[in-house]
Amino acid sequence: MTEKEMIKISIEEFSRLQDYMSVCDKDSEAYRKMKRRYTELKVILTASGINLTEIDYLKE
Repeated sequence: MTEKEMIKISIEEFSRLQDYMSVCDKDSEAYRKMKRRYTELKVILTASGINLTEIDYLKE
């Protein structure tokens, strides 16, 4: 997998994950698990040079 493909997949997953998180109860176990992945994806994308300003609408 090329770096561009990895970035594309990570952006898509990040977007999907935010959609799921936005409709989930913040006190639920599911939300806490999604939040962990959300944080991991933010680190991956930031390290890849992606500006999250436009795509991070949860801002957590």
